[in-house]
Parts: sequence; C-alpha cells; structure tokens
Amino acid sequence: MSRARFASSLFLFSVLIALVLGLIPLPGLVAAFKPFWLALVLTYWVLEAPEHVGLGVAFVVGVAADLIFGTLLGEHALRLLVLTFIVQRFRPRLRFFPIGQQSLAVFALLINDRIVASAVRVFLGEGLPPLAFWCSPITGLLLWPFLVIAMELARQHRRRST
Repeated sequence: MSRARFASSLFLFSVLIALVLGLIPLPGLVAAFKPFWLALVLTYWVLEAPEHVGLGVAFVVGVAADLIFGTLLGEHALRLLVLTFIVQRFRPRLRFFPIGQQSLAVFALLINDRIVASAVRVFLGEGLPPLAFWCSPITGLLLWPFLVIAMELARQHRRRST
C-alpha cells in the first residue's frame, strides 16, 4: 500500500472517529469541556500531511460536520477553513515546536475558533454564548499531546505492517 493511500485511509478513519466523538452527548457541565475533535484532528493532519490536507479538505469536512451535527450549513466549514488557513500559514514554526508549545498554539487556535463561532452566533441574532462556551479549548490543550502520540503510533503501526 502506498503512503499516499495509507495517509488517505488513516485520515478518513481519524475524521470519522472525530465525527463520532463529536456526536456523543455529555451531561450538564461536562458538555462545556467537550473538545472540538474535528479541529484537533484536522490540525494534526495539516501539520503532518499538508500536501494531502488543505483548505478544500477542510471545507468538505466542515460541510459534512454541518450535515451530521445539524448545525447551520457552512458554520463548521467556515470555522475549519479559518483554522486550516492559520495552521498552514504558521506550519513551518508549529511543526517544530516542542509538544508543550504546540499545545499552547493549539489552545490559541481553539480560542480563535470559539471567537469565530461566537461571531457567527451573534450575526444570527442569538447573542453572546455563555461563559461555559469558552471551556472547550482547555480540553483541547490537555488532549493535544495524547492525540499526537496516538496518531504517530497509528502511522508507525501501519508503516510496519505494509
């Protein structure tokens, strides 16, 4: 199996897992800490395989997320496009940060995503989101190192098995 084909299959699998994790309902206050799994997975792939994952892929994944989650059509697409653009722009630096600094950068990206999401809601007339809306990036900050390790292990396992 070629590396490009492997990258595609692992990418699709990871996006599918992120979509499923995003659909899992969480109770009460815990729901505020639910990470934006698609943003984390997409950020990983833009950093690791920019030749395969770019703005077009981010748009398609975002529209798929809008359809699956039942949100305003284009909201996730816009959020993921902004995130992907920023990651692509700063990829040369982000790629070689130590994992702790990468986590902080991902935290900043997730805060920016929350700003975009709240702007969309304000433009729709829904008003400002509650304070708990801003808790999700903290979970992304804490999960980023584990996501990177898990994805790297999956990639290494597939390389050894082919």
